[in-house]
Amino acid sequence: MPGTLLLDSEGLSKLYRKDRTVVALVRAASEEGIRVATSAMTTLEADYARIHPARVKWVLSRIDVHDVTREITDQAAALLRAHHLHGHKYAIDAAFAVIARNAPRPVTVLTSEPEDLTLLCDPSAEIIKV
Repeated sequence: MPGTLLLDSEGLSKLYRKDRTVVALVRAASEEGIRVATSAMTTLEADYARIHPARVKWVLSRIDVHDVTREITDQAAALLRAHHLHGHKYAIDAAFAVIARNAPRPVTVLTSEPEDLTLLCDPSAEIIKV
């Protein structure tokens, strides 16, 4: 059954740095036909300061990078309002959660902030702390 593995900024940062656990999860997902994805905003948020630009480009060429459109930001704003949240602290997470909510099921999210994304993502999403 296809699905989606979504990487938040920490998941993507660890993939850039060749973290064994994250690399193994991404490899297993790819072998099973599960889409590996992130958001365009997450690519900015991820830590790539000490990563060679060719490594960043290579990693991003092998995963789906979802644009953050006006439609997504409108849905993210509604999600924040529904949870009485606001500001830059939650903005990227909210847009990421909208992408997760719209992704092919089942959805698994690799994150360093399971509390925030558990609140914002669809309850059926599996949230894994990395």
